[in-house]
Amino acid sequence: MVLKLATPTPTTPTRRCSLIFLLSVLFLVSLLYSLSFRFTSQSPDQAPPLVRTAPCNYSEGKWVRDRRAIKPRYDQSCKEIYKGWNCIANAKSNGQDLLRWRWQPSGCDLPLADPISFLERYRNTNIGFVGDSLNRNMYLSLVCMLRRESSEVRKWRPAGADRGLTFMRYNLTVAYHRTFLLVHYGSWSATSNGGALESLGYKQGYRIDVDMPDPKWTEAPKFHHILVLNTGHWWWAPSKFDPIQSPMLFFQNGTPVIPPLTPPLGMELALKHMLMYIENLVGPEKLLFFRTQSPRHFEGGEWNAGGSCRREQPLSIEQVYWILWTPCTSNTKLKWNSKVVIS
Repeated sequence: MVLKLATPTPTTPTRRCSLIFLLSVLFLVSLLYSLSFRFTSQSPDQAPPLVRTAPCNYSEGKWVRDRRAIKPRYDQSCKEIYKGWNCIANAKSNGQDLLRWRWQPSGCDLPLADPISFLERYRNTNIGFVGDSLNRNMYLSLVCMLRRESSEVRKWRPAGADRGLTFMRYNLTVAYHRTFLLVHYGSWSATSNGGALESLGYKQGYRIDVDMPDPKWTEAPKFHHILVLNTGHWWWAPSKFDPIQSPMLFFQNGTPVIPPLTPPLGMELALKHMLMYIENLVGPEKLLFFRTQSPRHFEGGEWNAGGSCRREQPLSIEQVYWILWTPCTSNTKLKWNSKVVIS
């Protein structure tokens, strides 16, 4: 199985109103459609399989205005949506207009997600989103869509999740595990005893253990049948870890990696180890998605320094290429049990 997904823009908490609905739909519908094909042969007694005539890369395409009168899969009334992210409830000038855009792949059509079919197909299934606010957005989009069709739910936090819901009638659990780098990290300071990093002049920074998962999601692979992982370039960029005042210092097997790695190389090594961690823990039978990145949509400053989402329509492909953060869009290939290639 080969998987390559386009993904939404990195966001940061607190009082934001953005193109979250649009950005959620692309990945979420692609994910749901991919899951439908992945499990068709395993669920003959459930929802009828979707018919697919040819392979399609859902990440290649463009946003188009949809003139059809289609009822939204959910709206501003969903209580799971954070108040600061609810564009329509917060009276964003083009809030309602956001619902008029849809993703059109270049070589095929992307059907609308069907929540009833999804609930039926994934009875007795656990789905875990593991990552930063990008995956939290996807978690919210999915549960809001499903809750509109099945309101009998139980809130709980399985396997240490930050939040989660079980749709009781279907025994379907969807949960979100909050983690930023996927791997364990914490502050680091030089010691008087000296060491490899001290000899290079490092006095402080953040220790990133590329082969140790963040404890917040270590139990998730054993509980969930389907995992959707992400770690945003927001967390691997100088805006978060200042290369001078708080550099990222990478450790492996408990010792620093010498010579020190740049953040992009450290991220690549961390992802390889996390994939091996999941495979060694539960074997290759799990279905794993890894979400790559697309550009931020804040303009005029950071989220807490006057920045806002001023655009009233999706970015064009030319604009996307212009503002993409190059190190996180490299052609690095990571293998998942020789069956899934993450691009």
